[in-house]
Amino acid sequence: MLVIGWGKGGKTFAGAMAGAGRSVASVEQSSAMYGGTCINIGCVPTKTLIHDAAQRRDGDDAAEFFRKAVDRRDTLIAKLNDVNLHMLADRDTVTVVDGRARIVGPHEVEVTPSAGGSGLAEHLLISADTVVINTGAVPVLPPLPGVDGPRIHTSTSIQHVDPFPRRLAVVGAGPIGLEFASMFRDFGSEVTVLARGERILPDEDQDVASGVHELLTEAGIDLRTQVDVTSLEDGTDAVTVHMDTPEGPWQLQADAVLMATGRRPATEDLGLEQAGIETDERGTVVVDAQLRTSAEGVFAMGDVHGGQQQTYLSLDDHRVVLDALTGSGTRRTDDRVAVPATTFLDPPMSSVGIGAEQARSEGLDVRTVMVPVAGIKAMPRPKAVGDPRGFIKIVVDSSTDQLLGARLLHVDSQEVINLLALAMRAGVTASELRDGIWTHPSSTEALNEVLAQLS
Repeated sequence: MLVIGWGKGGKTFAGAMAGAGRSVASVEQSSAMYGGTCINIGCVPTKTLIHDAAQRRDGDDAAEFFRKAVDRRDTLIAKLNDVNLHMLADRDTVTVVDGRARIVGPHEVEVTPSAGGSGLAEHLLISADTVVINTGAVPVLPPLPGVDGPRIHTSTSIQHVDPFPRRLAVVGAGPIGLEFASMFRDFGSEVTVLARGERILPDEDQDVASGVHELLTEAGIDLRTQVDVTSLEDGTDAVTVHMDTPEGPWQLQADAVLMATGRRPATEDLGLEQAGIETDERGTVVVDAQLRTSAEGVFAMGDVHGGQQQTYLSLDDHRVVLDALTGSGTRRTDDRVAVPATTFLDPPMSSVGIGAEQARSEGLDVRTVMVPVAGIKAMPRPKAVGDPRGFIKIVVDSSTDQLLGARLLHVDSQEVINLLALAMRAGVTASELRDGIWTHPSSTEALNEVLAQLS
């Protein structure tokens, strides 16, 4: 077995295969990425910073508080990186190779040594019966004048921005952009978000998008919509962001700019064409529902094959491939139901299923409820921890009483959404959730009161 990249799916698959007695080679181009994006530059480090940012009080110096938070982040990530290395390197049947992999033929990969790697002195050829591509995704920077300037950052580099930006501009209003906007506002930055669309969260119901917009605005974030950034001009003390707006040209000065303009699969110069592996126009590896590529014996896991970029989906990808190779071959990606997601604003915004507008467009008769958290009497937990902001919206099929979707913006939403996702997968009705017995005080018990208001 050969696994290219160290994401959640790939490392778990490699460990499972090694446990079954298979010979496994795991190739990672950077020792700083043992464990993959989530461990090193994605989920864990950013949520660590988000947590620390929320602890800052008005009297705390923003720059010093940020520096200490980054130090704690780095200490934690170094430990996790080392743990992930030894998860594979300590197995007798696993060979860890530091280097840049390039496919040079069917089931054959050439690895070029990485600078600062673990001792690979020359190019190495690795052959394997099964190859797994698990190289993840990388930030996309638009071709704007000045985008390569010293004050321009991606979601990776902004985590170590120095000096701390008193003024931060965020280009893009997707989950990544909004998370960093919320985080840096909590750290003490003046934050302006620049969105191209008419509103943030265009795929959400209008009332949900408006509720999130209101919460972020009340937190002190300046949200600008219908803005088209045209260039970035680096100056002596700041960077000037030039843009077009419906009212005409406008410019904004900032100490740093975060380009949160999307991510693309990391397949450039991977040599996929050498093995007959099909990709689309964005470089996404094309796979079937069992994650098989167009080349026999070659699979793809995680962000590299497109779709939602979530570490838990990469984990499930490993189950699909494992089942295809060693199990019944019945697990598929197209039978996934009710996959939840959380954008870690302050408080977090969590979602599962579809909204009311989409449900009605599909011809469904729905019942809905949307309640501000501050007005839910049977939900004391947010009030007890001092943050009763946000809302709960739930959409239910009128004919079956089944949940179709939910949008939660409140303390603990990242936990409650998993219960609702499980209920959707298991066919638990809205009435059963409404009449459930939940711990107190908790955020889950809001379901008793909220679902009683369905109309």
